[in-house]
Amino acid sequence: MTAEDVPQRYLRMPHVEKGMQVGLFGGSFNPPHAGHALVAEIALRRLALDQLWWMVTPGNPLKSARELAPLSERIALSEKIAEDPRIKVTAFEANHRLRYTADTLELVKKRNPGVDFVWIMGADNLRDFHRWQRWEKIAMTFPIAVIDRPGSTLSFLSSVLAKTFDHARVDEGDAPRLARMTAPAWTFIHGPRSSLSSTALRQMTPP
Repeated sequence: MTAEDVPQRYLRMPHVEKGMQVGLFGGSFNPPHAGHALVAEIALRRLALDQLWWMVTPGNPLKSARELAPLSERIALSEKIAEDPRIKVTAFEANHRLRYTADTLELVKKRNPGVDFVWIMGADNLRDFHRWQRWEKIAMTFPIAVIDRPGSTLSFLSSVLAKTFDHARVDEGDAPRLARMTAPAWTFIHGPRSSLSSTALRQMTPP
């Protein structure tokens, strides 16, 4: 949980204005790759976002930190592939010593009244989403957009999230209005998919 060697601008929340629709895309990005950039691009377009916060986390509580690259390195690599100016790479969670998404979203909501946020995640995260700390609280804080990923297209049918919040599912055609909706509200967005994964890339990189 260190923010050493990270420029101060990344340790602050990005600037937003009231009335904006903002996507929150968090992950360890270890390393970030074209698949992440594709999810961000689809989210920006399909959700009609004014901004997308690419939130590089200090670490995932559900994953081992042994292979985790330094935060500053993951930020720098994210900046290289997050080309759209609406994407704001940030690591403010490290500055606030936040470990769990539920706490992050609570802070974001408190600090940014009048801004409409939507949580964005790849469909590959759906399988284990119910293992996240206070996952139901996450679903009740902001609307959720699940972006299709290879091998995960049908995951929303069997996931605990989908079954628990089946009544709150929004038609994909209404995705541009999702950020304005009151949670719980979620949708599954189909689109182009990249087979890249951070795990595979780490395994390909020589020690």
